[in-house]
Amino acid sequence: MKARYRYRIYPSPGQQQALARVFGCARVVFNDSLRLREARHAGGKKLSDAEVQRRVITLAKLAPERAWLAEAPSVALVQACQDARRAYRNWFDSLSGRRKGRKVGHPRFRRKHGRQSIRLTRNGFGVRGGRLYLAKVGEVRVRWSRPLPSEPSSVTVIGEPDGRYYASFVVDRDPALLPTVSRENAARNILAAGRAERLNACGGDVRPGHALAVVGEAGTHRSAT
Repeated sequence: MKARYRYRIYPSPGQQQALARVFGCARVVFNDSLRLREARHAGGKKLSDAEVQRRVITLAKLAPERAWLAEAPSVALVQACQDARRAYRNWFDSLSGRRKGRKVGHPRFRRKHGRQSIRLTRNGFGVRGGRLYLAKVGEVRVRWSRPLPSEPSSVTVIGEPDGRYYASFVVDRDPALLPTVSRENAARNILAAGRAERLNACGGDVRPGHALAVVGEAGTHRSAT
């Protein structure tokens, strides 16, 4: 099964500046994608996912007002575009009744202040000599509170408002190895699952249809759907 392992990371001051640039570029691509989809829908016109990505990333880099997007790794921009697509589609499917379960609200634009995050697939990160390599950021120090059970397929880098940074890896894990959960923690898991669903509906990093076991730094386990 898919599981998430989260660790505290310690980027240097220069790496923090690089991450701030990547966070900002990904946020702009996400918001531009939402605006473009809303404008086309309001005009009664359809636009393919590939065309949206071409306009908000490839063509945007050629425009003077968006040329700085080249400072971010392409994989982070592509994932931000896909997050916007997923958020918009979840909302639209919820309105039309194609999506079952709780109604999904309109996707929100990402804000400059508050929690920031980027998602990278394998061509944008790697684990090298105990450090986390991030494209266009460098090798970041990690506090490995426990070993990864398998090679991660993706990582979400999170910058919290309090100045702390985390890396959340998606890995494959044997369900039989998951720790037992007390009744008290089970109740918390239900709340966490609802929060994960809301994050996904707004373009968060929890993918629909994938059961994720979330394992924190201290080894606590939360289930999220």
